Amino acid sequence: MKLGISIVGDIVRLMDEEVKAGEKAVTTAMRDAGTGLKSAWRAQITGAGLGARLARTIRSEQFPKGRTSLNAAALVWSKAPVIIGAHDSGPLIRSRNGFWLTIPTQAAGKSTRGGRITPLEWERRTGLRLRFVYRRTGPSLLVAEGRLNTKGRAVASRSKTGRGLTTVPIFLLVPQVRLRKRLNLARDAGRAMDAVPGRIVANWVEDLANR
Repeated sequence: MKLGISIVGDIVRLMDEEVKAGEKAVTTAMRDAGTGLKSAWRAQITGAGLGARLARTIRSEQFPKGRTSLNAAALVWSKAPVIIGAHDSGPLIRSRNGFWLTIPTQAAGKSTRGGRITPLEWERRTGLRLRFVYRRTGPSLLVAEGRLNTKGRAVASRSKTGRGLTTVPIFLLVPQVRLRKRLNLARDAGRAMDAVPGRIVANWVEDLANR
């Protein structure tokens, strides 16, 4: 028995069409993987209670730009990598100078510049002096002699008789604190990577069916 094979059509043109189909399939798959991972990370961040503002720092970009390629790639990153990384790893945080970490209580209020207020800024703002109170068990304290206003903030007493004056804990002092791990970005990244081959095949088959 003699077998033979014949090619119908222009082999060069057919191969060129398949290469273009492959480039389109890979590029589309990587674009979808990148945007999907960006959405998954943003949803994870907001779901962890870290806010929409931090979630919007997650960005995605596709390469090469403006054309298809068999070597297409997608990059997903954060514009706040230090903050995101801390919530993803749950690091142990120590004081820079080796002494105490100061954690403001509700009575301390907030910084005028946003974020957490420091002991020095608090003293400047209120005119009160902080006093160190060491505790053998539990966090030590920085306290002040003042009164609580209607918002629960510690302020200087206006009474000449000392009426309403009380010792108010302003800052908690701890030698170190472990930030709770609230994110698992590697999980979503792994899922996105695992789905890429299937996306490429599905896109290629769809292109073939539409010819």
